[in-house]
Amino acid sequence: MSVTQELSDSDCGFEPSVAEGIRSRLADWFLVTGRELPWRENPSPYAVLVSEFMLQQTQVVTVIPYFLRWMEALPQLADLAAAPESTVLHLWQGLGYYSRARNLQRAAQVVMEQFQGRIPSDPALLKTLPGVGAYSAGAIASFAFDRAEAAVDANIARVLSRVANYQLPVDTPKGTRHIWRLANDLLPAAGGGRLHTSALMELGALVCVAKNPRCLECPIQRDCAAVEPGQLPRKGPRRATVKMDEWAAWIVRDSEVLLEQQHGRRAGGMWKLPPLQEAGTGPVLFETVYPFTHHKVTLRIFEAPAPEPLGESQRWFTRDSVIADTALPTAHRKALQVLLNSGKAALS
Repeated sequence: MSVTQELSDSDCGFEPSVAEGIRSRLADWFLVTGRELPWRENPSPYAVLVSEFMLQQTQVVTVIPYFLRWMEALPQLADLAAAPESTVLHLWQGLGYYSRARNLQRAAQVVMEQFQGRIPSDPALLKTLPGVGAYSAGAIASFAFDRAEAAVDANIARVLSRVANYQLPVDTPKGTRHIWRLANDLLPAAGGGRLHTSALMELGALVCVAKNPRCLECPIQRDCAAVEPGQLPRKGPRRATVKMDEWAAWIVRDSEVLLEQQHGRRAGGMWKLPPLQEAGTGPVLFETVYPFTHHKVTLRIFEAPAPEPLGESQRWFTRDSVIADTALPTAHRKALQVLLNSGKAALS
C-alpha cells in the first residue's frame, strides 16, 4: 500500500495506479451491490437537491418515505419555491432539524430568481445556495451532473481514514483538510463522479461500517492500510450531553386544542403545545424524552386554563384535523396523538 500512516498536507495520498485500482474495484462492487434508492433511480438535479438536504444527519431508511411523499406533493423546483412555508414544514415534520427545510425552500427560491430555475452544476455556485456547504455542493455536482467532485460525508471519511490508516482526529481542521485531500486524490480524471462517489459512500454504509467493519467482504481490502479499522476514524472528545426540562400546557375547549407557533432558527414556523415557565401543579398528562444536538430534553404536559387574552402566536385548532394538517415537532405530535385519544380532550 502506498499510503503512509500520517501524510503531510502537501503529500498525495494515492499513487495514480493504486487510485485507479480502487476506483475500478469499487465501481464493479457497487454495480452489483448498490442499493436501489428513489433519488438514484432518477437523479435529476431537483431530486438530488431534496435528498441531500433530507439525508443530512438522517438515515437513508428514514428518509425514503419522506422523499417519496415530498416529490409527490412538490414534484418540481418551482413548486417548492412557491409553496407556503407551512406546507414545507408539514411535509418535513418528523425529520427534525427544521432549518434544513427552510434552507431547502430558500435554495429553490434563489435558483428560480438567480439561475433561471436551473440548479447550477458548479460547486462554487452551489455553495452560494442557502444550506449548501462543501459536502452538499460536491454531492449534488457528482450525483446530479456526474462531475468528478469530492464529497466527504461521515461514511466516506470513515472509509478514507481506514484505507490511509490515518491516526489523527478527522474532526479537526487538519484532519478535515487531510481527508478531503485524500478524497480529491481518489477522484477519476474527468466525469464519472456519480458512480465513484456513490460507490465510496455505499461502501461506508454497508461494509466499512462504524462498528464491526466487514473487512472480508470489502472489495478494496487489498488496498487498505488499517491495522485496527474498528478504532478509526479518530475523533476529538465528544461534547457532554446536557439534560433539559420542557413543560407545556394541555388547553382544550369543546373540540379544539390550543397551540402556539414557534419562532427562531430551530423551530420557527412549527406549532407546539403552549410552553410553561415551570412545571404544573397537577398530574403529568404525558411525558417523553427527545434529543436535539447535544441535549436530551424531557417534555412533560400539564393541564392548564386558557389564557385571557390569547397570545399573538396562539391559535385554536380543531382536534379532528390538527395532526393531519399542522406542522408539529415529533415530541408534541406524539403528545397530541396520545392525549386526543385518551379522553383528555374533554377537559375544559
